[in-house]
Amino acid sequence: MTQLVPPALSLYVHIPWCVQKCPYCDFNSHALKTDIPEQEYIQALLEDLDTDIDKYALAAAPRSLHSIFIGGGTPSLISPQGIQSLLEGIQQRIPFKPGIEITMEANPGTIEAERFAGYQRAGVTRISIGVQSFEQDKLERLGRIHGQQEAVNAANLAHTIGLNSFNLDLMHGLPDQSVEQALADLDKAIELAPPHLSWYQLTIEPNTMFYYKTPTLPDDDDLWDIFELGHERLKKAGYVQYEISGYSKPGYQCQHNLNYWRFGDYLGIGCGAAGKISFADGRIVRTTKIKHPRGYLSAYKNLTKPYLSDEQLVADTDRPFEFFMNRFRLMEACPKQDFLDTTGLGFDAIEETINWAIEIDYLSETDTHWQITEKGKLFLNDLLEAFMGEDE
Repeated sequence: MTQLVPPALSLYVHIPWCVQKCPYCDFNSHALKTDIPEQEYIQALLEDLDTDIDKYALAAAPRSLHSIFIGGGTPSLISPQGIQSLLEGIQQRIPFKPGIEITMEANPGTIEAERFAGYQRAGVTRISIGVQSFEQDKLERLGRIHGQQEAVNAANLAHTIGLNSFNLDLMHGLPDQSVEQALADLDKAIELAPPHLSWYQLTIEPNTMFYYKTPTLPDDDDLWDIFELGHERLKKAGYVQYEISGYSKPGYQCQHNLNYWRFGDYLGIGCGAAGKISFADGRIVRTTKIKHPRGYLSAYKNLTKPYLSDEQLVADTDRPFEFFMNRFRLMEACPKQDFLDTTGLGFDAIEETINWAIEIDYLSETDTHWQITEKGKLFLNDLLEAFMGEDE
């Protein structure tokens, strides 16, 4: 194994509360029953961060933060003053890179003009707005608390206050959705001209209400038509697909997501937050924090209890799969040097699989890069499975 070159470091912050739980959502979110314990939770987040910094000796080898993503749940239930206190506390502990991207998820139903501008004043540079659909019937089926006009107002407001960037989250393949309805939703999103658009298909996940009572979804032929026709509309409107579900105007890619897919490092703080940390000595550690808010906050009140729920070393045999599972989400070519730097492995660990993938036209290569082909995208699961258990 060669020495690891620690990649860019990001931070994920999880806010676990929502006004109500959506029937398709499998994220770690919890419907509000009382007021959010805002100050207590923010202090717990910062203490959680302190614990990670101490445990992984991050102060001994300082690394600046490349990006921050505040997700949920519904982070916009936290006040702008709370977000400012959180970001100031983070910066006191880990330096920010110049021009750091700080993204916060927001629900159009929890946004008002002054609050939105307040997040920007607090340091947020990018908002991700969970629109999902512009059709009232579909919003109700999805359990969303906002209406069409609130979604439009939120996008217009993001333009008005001059954020560096903002994203609209939009789903297709919704219950009883026709091809025409899906494309009308996309046309509305394009009309609002967000710098970034996350356009993804609804999937039915275990342990969701939709899993136990599955609605009627579009068939495969309709789903393919939606994707093909929608992809062409996005291209025509000037959006570039840079990852599987991510489209952006040139220069507005989500830097936080790019760091994930480039096998970068990230600390995860908050209920159920996941992290990945690389060390120069060759270790790669994955972490998960206590999932339920009650248990997480009890760790804050009882300092003998850790915030950590699980910690695992990433084995050498798992690293090729993990690296390419992330990298092949991206449309860009993959630098071969990145594999050496971020996995600590040599090319001999993947040579046989790479040669096989090139031979059957799943990959192409140059002296310096690998590129997934159109055929490789169609058979992505087969390609990724070939990297599982390398060197066993």
